[in-house]
Amino acid sequence: MTTEFTPYLSLAGGILIGISATLLMAFHGRIAGMTGILAGVLPPVSPDWAWRVAFLAGSILAPMFYLMAGGSIAFSVPVSATALTVGGLIVGVGVTFGSGCTSGHGVCGMARFSVRSIVATAVFMASTAATVFVVRHIVGGI
Repeated sequence: MTTEFTPYLSLAGGILIGISATLLMAFHGRIAGMTGILAGVLPPVSPDWAWRVAFLAGSILAPMFYLMAGGSIAFSVPVSATALTVGGLIVGVGVTFGSGCTSGHGVCGMARFSVRSIVATAVFMASTAATVFVVRHIVGGI
């Protein structure tokens, strides 16, 4: 299993994420944490649901526009649907216990020098590294 190195696309994506997080904080005073934003459009719906729907729609439509403009997105899921579901449930539990996700803690919290977010992001990254090591080198892929 190899990973493609895409520094320019990654830089462009990072810049766009940073701009969107900054604009959301500047205009709405809110953190761009995807799980918190999503939670506000699920019942019970948050009173400020409109900007949340717009943010989520942009997150879905932007890659679609990129594809329509002739770009391509290499994507594959090298695991079974069961492994994907179990992984999603584990992430959901982690987001609940961590009081946020990588976008809220990693992008916004660390930019504000939040100690809690720095610790949470360090735990996310260590868990990710351990998981990749186990899956690639011990289990040999699922």
